[in-house]
Amino acid sequence: MSLLEVKNLGVRFQTQDALIYAVNGINFSLERGQTLGIVGESGSGKSQSVLAMMGLLARNGATTGQAFYKGEDLLTMKPVALNKIRGNRVAMIFQDPMTSLNPYLTVERQMTEVLQFHKGMNRKSARARSVELLDAVKIPEAASRITMYPHEFSGGMRQRVMIAMALLCEPEVLIADEPTTALDVTVQAQILALLRDLQRDFGTAIVMITHDLGVVAGLCDEVMVLYGGRVMEQGAAESIFYSASHPYTVGLLKAIPRLDADDAALVAIPGAPPNMARPPLGCPFNERCALASADCRETLAPLQAAAGHPGVLRACHQSVQAVAELSAGDVSHA
Repeated sequence: MSLLEVKNLGVRFQTQDALIYAVNGINFSLERGQTLGIVGESGSGKSQSVLAMMGLLARNGATTGQAFYKGEDLLTMKPVALNKIRGNRVAMIFQDPMTSLNPYLTVERQMTEVLQFHKGMNRKSARARSVELLDAVKIPEAASRITMYPHEFSGGMRQRVMIAMALLCEPEVLIADEPTTALDVTVQAQILALLRDLQRDFGTAIVMITHDLGVVAGLCDEVMVLYGGRVMEQGAAESIFYSASHPYTVGLLKAIPRLDADDAALVAIPGAPPNMARPPLGCPFNERCALASADCRETLAPLQAAAGHPGVLRACHQSVQAVAELSAGDVSHA
C-alpha cells in the first residue's frame, strides 16, 4: 500500500458567473522517501489539488475522487479525524512565508502550540523540541530567536521557520507549495539543500509544487506536468527532462534559461492558458500547441504510456517522434 494514493481527484469552484473546473482527474501515488514534483503555469491546478487533499479549499470549492493516506480517504474524513492527521502525519509548507505566520504571536507560541495539540507535550518540552527543529533548519541562535515575532525575521528565515513548523511532528508526508517563491537564488539553493537533508534524515515523502523546473530537477524523483487542470505528462524526472514526450512539457523546458545557451534561444509559449469556466472540448493545450490537429481540438487524448519511454504517461494525440522533432526545433506556431 502506498503512503499516499490519489485517485481521479477533481476540484470545482462555484462562482457567481460559472462553475470553474480547476482540477480534472489527477492520479498519483507516493512512497516513503520519494519526492513528486507537480509543475505547470499559474492556474494549472497545482495548489488546488493539494489544498483539496488537506481539506483547505475555499468555501465555494468541492472535490470528487479519493485521496488515501495509509488507506484512509482524506476527502471523506470527518474534520476531527482530519485535524489529527493534518499538521501531524501530513504537513504543508504554504506558499508565502510573509503571510503564513501569525504576526501577533511569537515563533515560540506558534511552534509549541503544534506540539501541545498533536503530541500532548507540556510547554517546556514543546519549547525544547521547537528549538531543536529551528537548529535543524539552520536558524542562528535559535534558543534566543525563538521568542521573536515573525516580522523580526527575513523572508528566507521565515521560510525556514515554516519548514521547522511543518517538521515538528516528523510527518510522513510533506507538501511544499512553492517554498522558494520570492526568495533570491542563494536562499532558494539553501532551502532545497535543507529539504534534501531533512528527507534523508527523516525519510519523509515530499510533494513539491512549483513552476520552476530547475527546482524539480534538483529534488524530485517523479514529475507530474499539469495544464488546464489535467495531467499532460507524468513519469520519472530523468525521462521527462531528457526526452519530454508532450508539447507542453517541451515548451516549459525551452523557456528555462541555460548557462550553455544564448538568451536569444529562449522561446516563450504563445497565447494564454484556457478559461476553465469554459474548458476546451479537446486538449486544453491545443490553442497554444504547434502540433495541434483536428483531433486535438475535438477530443481529449487519454493519459497512456508513451511509446519508447518506459514508465512515462502522456495525454497527446501526436506521435512521440513528432514531439521529439518539435523539441529539437521551435515550439511556436508554424
